[in-house]
Amino acid sequence: MSASFVPVVFIHGLWLHASSWQPWQDLFSEHDFDPVAPGWPGEAATVAEARTRPEAVAGFGIDDVTAHYAEVVRGLDQPPLLIGHSFGGLIAQKLLGQGLGRAAVALDPAQIKGVKALPFAQLKAGFPVLGNPANRSRAVSLTAEQFRYGFGNAVPQAESDELFDRYTIPSPGRPLFEAAFANFSRNSAAKVSTDRSDRGPLLFISGQADHTVPDVVTRSAHRLYRGSSAVTELKQFPDRGHSLAIDQGWRDVADYVLDWSKRHAVQA
Repeated sequence: MSASFVPVVFIHGLWLHASSWQPWQDLFSEHDFDPVAPGWPGEAATVAEARTRPEAVAGFGIDDVTAHYAEVVRGLDQPPLLIGHSFGGLIAQKLLGQGLGRAAVALDPAQIKGVKALPFAQLKAGFPVLGNPANRSRAVSLTAEQFRYGFGNAVPQAESDELFDRYTIPSPGRPLFEAAFANFSRNSAAKVSTDRSDRGPLLFISGQADHTVPDVVTRSAHRLYRGSSAVTELKQFPDRGHSLAIDQGWRDVADYVLDWSKRHAVQA
């Protein structure tokens, strides 16, 4: 990596392969960032291979994934900008709270400990995993219909199906259980250091039509940071669902994040 370019670590969430970040990587590269998008622990290099090896990712939890990306961050020549979607957004917050990373962006981030909002849409989106306790130790795949509800509800059916075919992979069920029961566990893996004022800037992105992480959940997480004097901002995108980072409108979101990153991460 060039020492003069700010590194960016892209962190995906459940059910999407790391390759889903490729358009973002290309965009950030064009603007003098050095992007990388490592997969989760055990994740295969391609979507096709990942679909044939669900057992390779089964059982990994939030702390395992955080440690995996912390190792990536520590291997860079300077602190990176962290950009995460869904559970990747939760991981990005944990890393920033641990002093790893110069700034972070959390797109439709999975709920952290302390968030009490629990809309019906979120429960329905998580039911394919949470509906069976045995899924805690398994890898779970979504059907096209389940993906449509949880990710692609704000785009046409044909586009949702195309995104499902292009990017979806089996993912561990454990992180969903950890997040769902975070408020009942003192040492929950979904706990984030929200009061630190010596951390880098943090941006929340909310798709206001999101079923998997409804807008009220992202707004609730943003409010948990009110005890910190560090920069903590929220940007809401109307009529956008959980697929906002990969669907046909991704560039609107990416351009906003890129502009924010130039202002808050390049000079950090």
